Amino acid sequence: MIKSISLLTRRAEISHEEFLRHWHEEHAALSHAVPGLRRYVQNVIVQEPSRPDVPDHEIAVDGIAELWYDDLASWKAAYASPQGKALTTDGATFIGRIKTFLVEEKLVFPPGGE
Repeated sequence: MIKSISLLTRRAEISHEEFLRHWHEEHAALSHAVPGLRRYVQNVIVQEPSRPDVPDHEIAVDGIAELWYDDLASWKAAYASPQGKALTTDGATFIGRIKTFLVEEKLVFPPGGE
């Protein structure tokens, strides 16, 4: 399984609330048609706690998207598809900046403490 994690910042001309509405409603609806997309989670930032032991850098982020695919080939095929292109085209209408990472999860602590 491969996961795409993206830090999203809204376009300057739209409010945080407009960004969230479009992302949750219109953009999310488009994601259902993307072939090979196994899971999609939209993370809304509710707080930005600081750590006194680590320097903090100001990073403007309006949300964090997580998208799961079976493998790298599935990810590439998804974004090459017409549905994937429609998703990225829509994203450009409300996302001003994006930083994406492709990651593989390493489970450190199993659910339920098992």
